[in-house]
Amino acid sequence: MSRIGKIPIPLPDGVKVAVSGGDVTVDGPKGTLRRTFGGRVKVEVVDRECVVTRVNDERRSRAYHGLARALVNNMVIGVAEGYSKTLKIVGVGYRVLPRGGGLELQVGFSHSVPVPAVDGVEFEVPDASTIVVKGIDKELVGQVAAEIRRVRPPEPYKGKGIRYENEHVRRKSGKAGVGAVR
Repeated sequence: MSRIGKIPIPLPDGVKVAVSGGDVTVDGPKGTLRRTFGGRVKVEVVDRECVVTRVNDERRSRAYHGLARALVNNMVIGVAEGYSKTLKIVGVGYRVLPRGGGLELQVGFSHSVPVPAVDGVEFEVPDASTIVVKGIDKELVGQVAAEIRRVRPPEPYKGKGIRYENEHVRRKSGKAGVGAVR
């Protein structure tokens, strides 16, 4: 039995889970999320708890059990509290500007890089070197944050670039060519 899969998911106040066939819809104060699960698992609501059970003991069903439970749990947390990722921009002259729901990044290129608005994700810019990506879908928030980071990932020599808030960048020493043999 899956250790993660057998743990019931407590439903906070204001969160409703509706199951019809393989579709699971989670409705809460922040919004609604919907996901379709195949015929390998069954989702049920029992006494303000959501229980995920597998239909049979095949290898693929056992593998999918814990994943399905984690996905439903992420949906419940998302509609109740929401998710956010914070990105820091490090570098002289590097900054971010909010532009019509999206962002405009100035990160050392000859041009600014536009980041378009995405449905289900909000951007906050508390200062010129911080981006907060917020939303109810954990997967979408993480994907959008990763795409923003990919514009200019942190480099190991000076540490310049876009990084996650608590990300540690291992620094390399520069050239060590003093006194080298010719």
